Amino acid sequence: MHIEPWFWFAAIAVIAFGITGLLQKLSTNHLSADSALIVLIAGLVLLEPLIYPGSAVLHYSRSNLAWGLLSGFLNALGSWALLAAMKAGGTASVVAPLTALYPLVVVLCAPFILHESITMLQAAGIVCSLLAGVFLSFPDQDNPQSDIEAHMD
Repeated sequence: MHIEPWFWFAAIAVIAFGITGLLQKLSTNHLSADSALIVLIAGLVLLEPLIYPGSAVLHYSRSNLAWGLLSGFLNALGSWALLAAMKAGGTASVVAPLTALYPLVVVLCAPFILHESITMLQAAGIVCSLLAGVFLSFPDQDNPQSDIEAHMD
């Protein structure tokens, strides 16, 4: 069975984002959301030369730089909002799945902006994964103390 290379990168992203979610909650237990974001960005800056030792930034076109900078800005804004939600008392088990619904924006926009199409099977998978994210974001109704206890840590 042949597995495409993009799948392995996606799997790494799932694992890295999963571990990051745990570390973000741990960091916001001791740092402000603003400080945690600065540390997150510092980690990225330190790791970036190892991942991408490619050509200089100045060799890219203005439009490519603009898209990259806008993407980075929105990524930082989203990361800050996630950290702020956790710092404001949101539990990682509720906040992380809720904020993980961001692919909904891509799924809804991709056919119109990127001119991509999806099959019915892919659409069913997308709906199932989005529903799973929604269901995971509901607080534990059987144990209301779980959210309170999480805030006391």
